[in-house]
Amino acid sequence: MKILIVYNVTIPVSLYGGVERVIWCLGKELAKKGHRVSYLVKKGSYCDFATIIPIDDTKDIISQIPAGIDIVHFNNTPDNLYQLKVPYVITLHGNSNYSREFDLNTVFISKNHAHRHGSESYVYNGLDWDEYSKPDLSLKRNYFHFIGNAAWRVKNVQGAIDIILAMNQQQLHVMGGVRFNFKMGLRFTFSTRIRFYGMIGGVQKDKLLNGSKGLIFPVRWHEPFGLAIIESLYFGCPVFGTPYGSLPEIVNSDVGYLSAKKTELFDAVSHVADYSNKHCHEYAVEEFNSAKMADAYCKKYEQVLSNLDLNTHRPYAVGTEAAKLLFWE
Repeated sequence: MKILIVYNVTIPVSLYGGVERVIWCLGKELAKKGHRVSYLVKKGSYCDFATIIPIDDTKDIISQIPAGIDIVHFNNTPDNLYQLKVPYVITLHGNSNYSREFDLNTVFISKNHAHRHGSESYVYNGLDWDEYSKPDLSLKRNYFHFIGNAAWRVKNVQGAIDIILAMNQQQLHVMGGVRFNFKMGLRFTFSTRIRFYGMIGGVQKDKLLNGSKGLIFPVRWHEPFGLAIIESLYFGCPVFGTPYGSLPEIVNSDVGYLSAKKTELFDAVSHVADYSNKHCHEYAVEEFNSAKMADAYCKKYEQVLSNLDLNTHRPYAVGTEAAKLLFWE
């Protein structure tokens, strides 16, 4: 197949990345499988396994789809989609801030994410683990970690901090946040047991993950998927989070513990030694790799190329989920 992946970002990812990292791993795996992959992405992107077509921001995205493409894979819903004459799929990567309907060929990124939109169409994210440092599972681990946009209240970095400060001598390394934060109501974290690293990626992020005892992830929204979860598992870190969104699908009792109550998560984190770093690593490698993701998307592509919609009716979002803080005590 000649596959065009569309998203208005620069690839490859330079720091943490999210959707950028997913579409890079997807395209790379599709190319390995013999498909001809192109990206329609921001100017300045480069790639050694696919053709790069720079987006012209002055033109409608539909008009920039080149001839000869078999299927277009959008990663957001473009304007004027009705003008497109080529088969397509659309992956929705986030939650909606307002009520809306989605296209019949929309793909979600977890079962829960799909169900909350009245859909059964989903593909789990997967990563190319060869692009990560090989974890040292025998390394002595000295702290816990949080990873995510800490300025976003639904990510609940304060909940992670509270759990660690309630424990004797434990430390939390926060990737994706800063000590003094105007966006969180002039929040300032005084404790020296909490360390902040801002947005980081690459070897620095890998090294921090490999030194961690576990991920503290008490999100207060329905997480659509959570790359932070599978990256942490890859480095042998069990996950301690809330039972919202995709987490119950990804975090089983062998690799972590879920609760919306701080006291219960505190108790689970205190027993982190009960979890196997090796098992967490193997689980991530086997279940959330880019080859499985690419195979699943190929099935979606083939369905659309056979003139079959991915959904029996238009998915729909109520539109309040991204703003509502879910229960946490």
